[in-house]
Amino acid sequence: MATALKWGYSGINSFAHLEHVKCLTNPEKLFDIAVLGVPFDTAVTYRPGARFGPRAIRAASARQTSFRGFNARAGINPYMSWASILDCGDIPTTPFDNAVALTQMTTAYLELGHRKPLSSSLTHPKIISLGGDHSLALAALRGLKNVYKTPIAVLHFDAHLDTWHPAKYPSPWPSKQAEFNHGSMFWIASNEGLILNGSSVHAGLRTRLSGGDWGDYEDDDAQGFLRISSDDIDDLGTTGIIASILSRIGTETPIYLSVDIDVLDPGLAPGTGTPEAGGWTSRELIRILRGIEGLNVVGADIVEVAPAYDGVGEQTALAGAQVAYEILTSIVKRGLVDMGKVSEVEGRDAKGRVKDEL
Repeated sequence: MATALKWGYSGINSFAHLEHVKCLTNPEKLFDIAVLGVPFDTAVTYRPGARFGPRAIRAASARQTSFRGFNARAGINPYMSWASILDCGDIPTTPFDNAVALTQMTTAYLELGHRKPLSSSLTHPKIISLGGDHSLALAALRGLKNVYKTPIAVLHFDAHLDTWHPAKYPSPWPSKQAEFNHGSMFWIASNEGLILNGSSVHAGLRTRLSGGDWGDYEDDDAQGFLRISSDDIDDLGTTGIIASILSRIGTETPIYLSVDIDVLDPGLAPGTGTPEAGGWTSRELIRILRGIEGLNVVGADIVEVAPAYDGVGEQTALAGAQVAYEILTSIVKRGLVDMGKVSEVEGRDAKGRVKDEL
């Protein structure tokens, strides 16, 4: 539980003032939800710097505390509910060898994913990763497939596809290791059978494509993703985006929720490595995340926050911290639903839920 004894600006730099434990080296410490830093960014194709993302997001979460953590959009305080939540520190990832770094990340997800949760209502603990570049999702999905013994659906908020065939990144010195980067990790994951084909979604897309045709979309189709563009919000609204996601995935399918911060417009979130104009606002993204709170999220990430490119107000890191808070809220609230409780407070709308104020 986040401490109620410190002001937001005091204390060590843990996420939301949560208890900080190096979980990888302290297996006796049980938890239900881990916030885990992954300071790795040497698989990027443009601007580096996301290795500093976990530190920046933690700092930006400083005003999240248990005594002021009630989420009025969801009707619960995730820091004062049933779940034991820890800041589990960082995965030690080398910046010198991507093959070794991928092994380090995969080993960490396997180790933590197979731990016994503190709550008897869970079969496995859940991990929210703070990136780091987006390639960490490959390691996370390898871990989840091993833990749950089934392919996992992916809900992917991003400006880019990240299902690119490695050949779309040409090199005069190709290598097997060079195929692994932050734009190809879902292609690799799909080919390894980690992703549930036909139940996954991209949302917020506005990327340019390779070459002179639709080949990138054809590759993406083969991997079974539904594509929702950034522009679709103008026609569908947030309600339509939410409906499209829920229709595709359902509420029982285990999903990995992956949020690349570049899904937001760079005018609002400039601190990222591959910015693309024309993105969503943080308010729109939060509204969508609250609308899909019933999903069966088994793992999540917030990636590509690169504070070196952020504004003086640290607005990108603040957005990342808020996204983590919303995802955390949804995981805790879904746990309440699974326990037979809809919410810990009285609802205010016709369906008994707290009214979304957005």
